[in-house]
Amino acid sequence: MEIKVVNKGHQPLPTYATPQSAGMDLRANLDAPVTLHPMERRLIPTGLHIALPEGYEAQVRPRSGLALKKGITVLNAPGTVDADYRGEVGVLLINLSAEDFVVNDGERIAQMVIARHEQGTFLQVDVLDETERGEGGYGHTGVK
Repeated sequence: MEIKVVNKGHQPLPTYATPQSAGMDLRANLDAPVTLHPMERRLIPTGLHIALPEGYEAQVRPRSGLALKKGITVLNAPGTVDADYRGEVGVLLINLSAEDFVVNDGERIAQMVIARHEQGTFLQVDVLDETERGEGGYGHTGVK
């Protein structure tokens, strides 16, 4: 699938790291380093503007290495870029560690997964069909 992109930044276009990667790395497009203090959140620009085909979204997700090693994650994970959005793709990072983290220009800060989606319409009814699970929610199956 081809995705139209306008790169208003100075970083290369996102690419897949391996032939079977689901996500493409997004890079920070910064004029100067940005320091994230503990529990601070910032919208980090990428310089990218994309046009997805109808019926697709781009999901902005954390990079596992940054999350594990530095406590840096995407606050609204996954962030959604809709097919009709034409603004800059930004990455909402948060520092969940106890130490400052410096985001440098060109640093890989998130990954973007392209996913197909459906739109649903709600049909209001008085009763839902019965299932074995019923209203069992969080933790309803216990610890195994």
